[in-house]
Amino acid sequence: MIELVVQNVSQSAAQCPDENQFKQWAEVVRADGEVCLRIVDEPEMSQLNQQYRGKQGPTNVLSFPLALPPGIPVNHLGDIVVCAPVVFKEARDQGKAAVAHWAHMMIHGLLHLLGHDHIEESEAQQMEQIEIESLKTLGFDNPYAAMPAGQQ
Repeated sequence: MIELVVQNVSQSAAQCPDENQFKQWAEVVRADGEVCLRIVDEPEMSQLNQQYRGKQGPTNVLSFPLALPPGIPVNHLGDIVVCAPVVFKEARDQGKAAVAHWAHMMIHGLLHLLGHDHIEESEAQQMEQIEIESLKTLGFDNPYAAMPAGQQ
């Protein structure tokens, strides 16, 4: 079971999904542990993206898995940071419902906390399949089906 703490510091806070929605979306992954979800605006996400990935500008979601030395019993999986303006813009540009894109970002970020990645093609296919199946369980369409080439 997921224990979720949501910190919404975005100027778009009123337009963002609520904590219950995020928890529902996270629970479909069937992970066990604590997660902090922080919803931010472009300046904070740009700073994090530069600091931790060496990339300029904001991105949609970043995940920070907790890595502790062996033997320390902590049930915190890590932190997920989502940039509200980027998620809203991507949803609009891709012709998706914003709520569907938010659900996708929550599941995508959580899968990273659980050790999934999309650097290698085989890993990307596996991660995408889990995302597709999880979103289908929630009643959302395949998030990759409607994406224009080059945006996946």
